[in-house]
Amino acid sequence: MEKNTHFNVAVIGQGPAGLTSALYTARSGLSTVVFERMGPGGQMTETEHLDNYPGFAEGVSPFDLAFAMSAQANRFGAVSVNEEISSLDLASSPKKLVTAFGNEYTADVVILAMGAEPRALGVNREGELAGKGVSYCATCDGGFFRGKTAVVVGGGNTALGDVLYLSRICSEVHLVHRREGFRADAVYTDALADLANVTVHVNSVVDGLHDEDGKLSAVTVRNVKTGNSFELPTSALFVAVGTQPKNALLEGSDIELDAAGYVVAGESGATSIPGVFVAGDLRTKALRQVSTAVGDGANAANAAFEFLSLS
Repeated sequence: MEKNTHFNVAVIGQGPAGLTSALYTARSGLSTVVFERMGPGGQMTETEHLDNYPGFAEGVSPFDLAFAMSAQANRFGAVSVNEEISSLDLASSPKKLVTAFGNEYTADVVILAMGAEPRALGVNREGELAGKGVSYCATCDGGFFRGKTAVVVGGGNTALGDVLYLSRICSEVHLVHRREGFRADAVYTDALADLANVTVHVNSVVDGLHDEDGKLSAVTVRNVKTGNSFELPTSALFVAVGTQPKNALLEGSDIELDAAGYVVAGESGATSIPGVFVAGDLRTKALRQVSTAVGDGANAANAAFEFLSLS
C-alpha cells in the first residue's frame, strides 16, 4: 500500500503545542501529520516533574503526559512521523516539506511548533566541553555526576528546579545567579533554603571554564559588584539561562520574526504567510509554559480549520 504523503495539516514538532494542534485538527476531520525527530514531549521532558499543569493534584511525569498527548492525537487519526524536517517551502501551494531522510510531503496548512532550545552561556570553551561536563539538561545528565560537585547557572524555575533535583544525587551543588533576587516561583525559593548541601552565589557569573584531561574540572565565578573571582572545582556545569527559538528552518522564508527571532503572531497563531500558523514557545509572547503551549495549539488548530474552510 502506497504511503500517503499529502495531508490537510502538517505539524512540525511534538511538544505540547504541536500535539494539541494535531489533536484538534484530527478531531475536526482534517488529515494530519506530525513530525519530530525524537519522541513526543519537546522541551517539556527536560524537567523531572511537572507541577504547574492543571488537572494533576500531585503533579505529573512530563514523559507520561507527552506520550498520553501523542496517543490521544493518534487515536483521532493524526499520523506521527519520527523524522526531522530539513527543508520547507512555505510559499508554494500546497506547502512542501522534506525530511532529513529525503522523504517529501505536502500539506495545505503548516503549523510551526518547533519550540525553543536552551540558551548557551557564551563562555569560552563552552562548546568544546559540552557533553564533557557542560550540560543544558540536569534531569538528562545529572545521573552521570552522582556523588560529585555540580554548578547550576540561572535564576528562574528551571535553574532552581535543577538545583533541587541535583541536591538529591550530588554531594555538593552551587547555584550561580547574576542578580540579587530570583525569578523563580516561591515553591522553589522556599525549598532552596532547606538544602544543606547547596551554596548560593548571587550577583555572580561564571566566566571561565577549566578542564583536566578534556573534561570539566572547575569554573571561574566572578562577583559582578566587587569584581572578585575565585576558581570553583566541579565535575559538572548545568546552564539554565533561558531559551532561544528553534527557527533555523525558517531562514530564507518571508515569515516575520521579532528581534529575538520568535515568530510574530497573535492569539490565532496566524503568521505573515497565509496558511502558516505557529504555536507554543516559537511564538512571540510573554509567557512560555506547557499550559500556554496547549492553548496556542488549540487556537492555531482552530484558525487552520477556519482557513481551510474558507479556501
